[in-house]
Amino acid sequence: MKRIQIDQKWFIAIMGTLTHLSLGTVYAWSFFQIPITKLSAWSNTEVAWTFSISIFMLGLSAAWGGTKIDKYGPRKLAIIGSVFYALGYIISSYALSANVLWLLYLAFGILGGTGLGLVYVTPVATVSKWFTKNQGLATGMVVMGFGLGALVMSKFLAPLFLHLSNESLSKTFLYIGLTLIVVLPFCASFMKLPPKKEEEAKTNQALVSETISPFKFIFSKSFIIIWLIFMINVVAGMIFISFQSPLLQDLLKLRMPSTTDFGDLEVINLLNAAGATLIAVSAIFNGLGRFFWGTISDKIGRISTFRILLALQALIFIALIFVVHPVWFFVFVCIVLLCYGGGFGVIPSLINDSYGSKLMPTLYGAVLTAWGVGGIIGPQIVAFMKDNYPQTAGLYAFAIGSVLLFIGLGLSFLYKAERGKGKGKS
Repeated sequence: MKRIQIDQKWFIAIMGTLTHLSLGTVYAWSFFQIPITKLSAWSNTEVAWTFSISIFMLGLSAAWGGTKIDKYGPRKLAIIGSVFYALGYIISSYALSANVLWLLYLAFGILGGTGLGLVYVTPVATVSKWFTKNQGLATGMVVMGFGLGALVMSKFLAPLFLHLSNESLSKTFLYIGLTLIVVLPFCASFMKLPPKKEEEAKTNQALVSETISPFKFIFSKSFIIIWLIFMINVVAGMIFISFQSPLLQDLLKLRMPSTTDFGDLEVINLLNAAGATLIAVSAIFNGLGRFFWGTISDKIGRISTFRILLALQALIFIALIFVVHPVWFFVFVCIVLLCYGGGFGVIPSLINDSYGSKLMPTLYGAVLTAWGVGGIIGPQIVAFMKDNYPQTAGLYAFAIGSVLLFIGLGLSFLYKAERGKGKGKS
């Protein structure tokens, strides 16, 4: 019986990882940023708002979903969210073909983002209930899938469907949506709570609301500090996730002969391929960071791990102000996304350690609103700079990012765990 229980929890963890892998395709947005801008004549800021709205809605719907896992069960929430996310791509295909920006916002941003949040929170909260030990490792493995999703999109799905559709963006979005509406609900359907937890779930929310109000902690100093630290870490990563391909292409153009025709199809394909490679490689680091730093946090503590993440990124952002070589840019982006992913690998265990397993789904969902806010701030910093200061956009974005990261590092030293809550290291 024990062997079956062990096998089952690892199977659920694996299916949770595959679910997140499908969701993580949203992180390849920078692959589409330039093509959509050229196709529609919309500005960088207008196109980037699609991604920002999606991540913002992800944070909001994850916060709501975290409070409803015990009531509706993880399987139902995950399947509904899966359909929403896939429909976001399908409807976006029409928005692109008809050149309707508000419909793109509605489809990919609001509908797709809502689906992302409903699905994202369920595997993490579910797996954390199955694994009473090594939670950093288990939840880190699950969210690792989300980080690797950009690799799947930028190197496999998007190139394949662009080829099959004769480079049609609208058809590519349609094919992606049709693929996701089959694969994602299947993987999500395996999400379920452990037997004992499933029985407790029917009364768990009522018990929590009677004995401990989650809002008591949401508005506490410690939780606000966690929220701000996580949000700043998200902003740093989003600066690159949303614009890593365009920023790399800008640096590559500087090293090309002045006679280069940037409208030439061969040159465009070369630059796009370089951008796709960066997205794919950085996605690996993003994914591994969730697993690596989640495991490290089991040993050195959650807040100590966050301090390392913030300090390392702050130094890299300062270096990026002065570095203009594409290779160094490539390396630094990968390290930043290693740290960005690390934040997602550490935060579930930090919440669970600090506030206990009963409050974990609700408070984990609440802290993911920081992801939504960071998803607006990060991309819009770069989009604004590229539209208004195209020659120095990266420099200004990196300077702002470094200041925010040092603020986050300072906040980490003000954090104190709630008394009597959690057994993990902080």
